[in-house]
Amino acid sequence: MKKIEAPADELTWLRSALEGDSHAFSCLVETYERPVFNLCYRMLGNTQDAEDAAQETFLRAFQSLKRFEMSRSFSTWLLSIAAHHCIDQLRKRRFHIVSVEELPEAELAEPTPGVERIFDQNNESRRIQKLLDAINPIDRAAVVMYYWYDYSYEEICDALSISMSALKSRMHRSRRTLLEEWNRLGLADLDQKPEPARQSKKYLPERMVL
Repeated sequence: MKKIEAPADELTWLRSALEGDSHAFSCLVETYERPVFNLCYRMLGNTQDAEDAAQETFLRAFQSLKRFEMSRSFSTWLLSIAAHHCIDQLRKRRFHIVSVEELPEAELAEPTPGVERIFDQNNESRRIQKLLDAINPIDRAAVVMYYWYDYSYEEICDALSISMSALKSRMHRSRRTLLEEWNRLGLADLDQKPEPARQSKKYLPERMVL
């Protein structure tokens, strides 16, 4: 997936939304609802959970809009809200998160090759989701942002509020884990499950008030 491109009217919509224009915010929602849902789905692995997380993401964005810095990328800011919410949800499922400080210095080596090929050539939804389930929430968010949204390391650090060294450690560990999981699964058939067809959903609860 290519990086999300901001629409020409985004700045105008943002300024109007900051002034209380709910229609302008609706335009932003319509622009980014699919990327937000996709990130939530890759993070949570469940269509209904992804719908709920996307709803919560836009609610939080609406409520926090006055704190948004216009110098930042809106899409990065929005996806960071989605990612952090999904991380919280996954933590509630009792995923174990390994501290970056526990990793040996050798983890900062060059990325393990091969993951790009897996994602590019074997992008069956069910199989990829199975692989993502093998890594912890923060690592999963970083991998999704890097491979599905083409975010730079700098942008991912900003979105997830982690240092560059921590991100490099996490990405190296994730690539290694994903490849190990791929080899463990082999090419055995998994129940094929098409990409979820998200129904059009209103992401602007009536309780949203600027």
